[in-house]
Amino acid sequence: MNKTICIVGALDTKGEEFAFLKAEIEKRGFKTLVVDTGVMGSPLFMPDVSREHVADAGGTALEELVEQADRGTAMAVMTSGAAEIVRRLYADGKINGIIGMGGGGGTVIATSAMRGLPIGFPKVMVSTVASGDVSAYVGTSDITMMPSVVDVAGINRISRVIYVNAAGAICGMVGGEIPTGEVKPIIAATMFGNTTRAVNHAKEIFEAAGYEVLVFHATGTGGRTMESLIDAGYIEGVLDMTTTEWADEICGGVLTAGPSRLEAAGRAGIPQIVVPGCLDMCNFWARNTVPEKYQGRLLYEWNPNITLMRTTPEENAQMGHLFAEKLNAATGPTLVYIPHGGWSELDYPEKPFWWPEANDAFVQALKADLRSDIPVIEMSEDINHPNFSGAVANRLLELLKERA
Repeated sequence: MNKTICIVGALDTKGEEFAFLKAEIEKRGFKTLVVDTGVMGSPLFMPDVSREHVADAGGTALEELVEQADRGTAMAVMTSGAAEIVRRLYADGKINGIIGMGGGGGTVIATSAMRGLPIGFPKVMVSTVASGDVSAYVGTSDITMMPSVVDVAGINRISRVIYVNAAGAICGMVGGEIPTGEVKPIIAATMFGNTTRAVNHAKEIFEAAGYEVLVFHATGTGGRTMESLIDAGYIEGVLDMTTTEWADEICGGVLTAGPSRLEAAGRAGIPQIVVPGCLDMCNFWARNTVPEKYQGRLLYEWNPNITLMRTTPEENAQMGHLFAEKLNAATGPTLVYIPHGGWSELDYPEKPFWWPEANDAFVQALKADLRSDIPVIEMSEDINHPNFSGAVANRLLELLKERA
């Protein structure tokens, strides 16, 4: 086996564990390349990339870090250095996969290096924090997080099994062969349970026209991931059918994609069609997690773990102004489609979130600030009606054809 797996971690505090992991990987016929990110102690065994080199790549000499004895500074330097070292190793074609182990600090360093690698490159992180909220560590990457169950502190009857499984996981990823398929241009689309019918219909139209469709669940991470792939040049066009993450950003919901949402397509200059899909709702977890200030609002329990809150005219107007601000910066073909018959499965006449005045507040604010050359197409159908989803899908295909 002529493939090499990069191991990232501190060989002083976790030397025994990394020596065990290294042996397990090599036992399976793979080569290893070890990057030492320790600072204070001596490494248990000699790495392939020393801590001195990692510190230098992070902009500070190791001797200086040792002398300062400041953990925060050392963490920042070694995090930056490890990311730079791994980036170079990948660019030079020297590694085929990467694995790390550690607690909070080790997880920060290793996953920072992993996030700089492309999607599809094998990444495994064995971590004490893997069973909690790992969004800060994973970001929009495809890091596989494996709970260490016990602390990464020695070899025992529990950790031995975890480390062997981790070695098997990364070796399986690196050794696997990805079947080749037809390379097609890619369209990105955003979807929620409340817009599934619309996106599925549009997807059928795109695929019939020869496109591959990547559908992103508008859960915050989904929106950020889509935007990162747009920035990376993977995407030819965007059907942003479900922009609900902005409702969470405005109202403090749990599925926000952050304040930079709606920027990447415009920055890349690719065709985009934007729809206010599910802007009628903000997302919270179970009913008892809804903030006290919202207890008097119109709430709908979508399931035992998700509670939806209807957005108000004031909140929708704020989003209309924000959408205009984002779209005004677009350098490529941009259109907005408005489904006046409803923005979600809950926003139809006689449905819980039907509130046309609230939706109109968004439309009026958008029109007031939007560039005059960005069309706003208003349709009487609801968002999931095939006339609407068919119209937006076919219009995006026209834009892509005009751009070709």
